Amino acid sequence: MVPKDPKGNMNGFSPENFARLQSIMHIKRAAKGDFLFWEGDTADKLYYIVQGGVRVTKQSETGKSFILYLHQAGDLFGQIDPFQNSLHSFGAEVTEDGEIGVIQRKDLEVLLRQHGDLAIEFMKWIGLIHRMTETKFRDLMMYGKSGALCSLLIRLSNSYGVPQGGNIHIHYKINNSEMADMIGATRESVNRMLNDMKKDNTLDFNNGCIVIKNLSYLRNICRCENCPLEICRM
Repeated sequence: MVPKDPKGNMNGFSPENFARLQSIMHIKRAAKGDFLFWEGDTADKLYYIVQGGVRVTKQSETGKSFILYLHQAGDLFGQIDPFQNSLHSFGAEVTEDGEIGVIQRKDLEVLLRQHGDLAIEFMKWIGLIHRMTETKFRDLMMYGKSGALCSLLIRLSNSYGVPQGGNIHIHYKINNSEMADMIGATRESVNRMLNDMKKDNTLDFNNGCIVIKNLSYLRNICRCENCPLEICRM
């Protein structure tokens, strides 16, 4: 039996349609460091994180790895194109031990033909994923490295942040090299920008975790458009 979505939002699917997706999931154990798929693998599955975490990466021609998404329990992700022989454009690495629900494309297509309301919700889910990707590339291209870093911090706070005493504690330990890989910058430039924000009392660090003290400052730098939380997340 597949547990209910721990987030409670079922990725935008109604309880009935999410239960239908659960009925065709095959649950498997996944260990930290495993790859669910690599760039160039056949894209014929969707993945649902029952427990654990996954990061989606892209390799550049020079071999540099860019982190595009940090998925957590309750996330549904994968690449389903209208072309039968499509290949994965990204890789997916397990970041912590857990359980992954796997949905085969052929089983999903049967469900979509049988349930029109599920097909509509599935199209909306695809649109949401595309919107998330668009906003990330917008931040990278339009507002420089500082804007991209501020946007990343906001997304981390929406995905992993816990309000405490007027601040937001991000309960996800991420190092500067990983943040650099997310915004296409060097670790040294991320170090410098974070230190400047700390001096300005915009953020602080507590036991290896980031504490955001001035969210408005971050929003101003990245020209925050107040996107829904379903979009402004990791």
